[in-house]
Amino acid sequence: MTYLELVNAVLRRLREEEVATVSDTDYSKLIGDFVNDAKRQVEDAWDWSVLRTNFNLTTVAGTSTYSLTDFGTRSKILYVHNETKNGKILQESLQRIRELALGTNNAQGTINYFALEGVDTNGDTQIRLYQTPNSADSLSIYGVKRTADLSADTDTTLLSSAPIVQYAFSFALRERGETGGQTAAEQAVFARQDLNNAIALDANLRPEEVSWNVD
Repeated sequence: MTYLELVNAVLRRLREEEVATVSDTDYSKLIGDFVNDAKRQVEDAWDWSVLRTNFNLTTVAGTSTYSLTDFGTRSKILYVHNETKNGKILQESLQRIRELALGTNNAQGTINYFALEGVDTNGDTQIRLYQTPNSADSLSIYGVKRTADLSADTDTTLLSSAPIVQYAFSFALRERGETGGQTAAEQAVFARQDLNNAIALDANLRPEEVSWNVD
């Protein structure tokens, strides 16, 4: 669904008039904020299949730290593979990688480990490698890329729309008070159930990844 369709789906549940654009009224703008709050909550609840993607990175000899362009800070790396050397690069703690680098004076060699190290000036996550590469290697980084907030009316999300709408509706009820006798607390239960169902369906695609929890 588009951003506008999500907002109108919430407005209908609130018995409000639909709008032609999210910025049409102050109230529709507020509902747009709730939709984005709900989208972030749903995105962060599970490593969704539709958000999984590959990032490609080519190393530079003598450089150990790289920015993951457009990766953001809410995304997640699942594994890193050195395509050039045909080997998996294991994740280590940043502290351990720093200790290893100090112990060997950060000598260049084959990449064995990676860790996440802060963000750059663009707000993108940085990845640090050990050993520091001694050649131009092609790395394949597989992960979950969580997206920016919806802004334009036509912006879309690949996530299931049901839990997003239900959570946004519960946020609106909390702000407004009950509507039609339904409270925000009652609506939050429906939202959690829709999210649980969506996660269960997605988990069927990856039975090896079934450890999850929704508070």
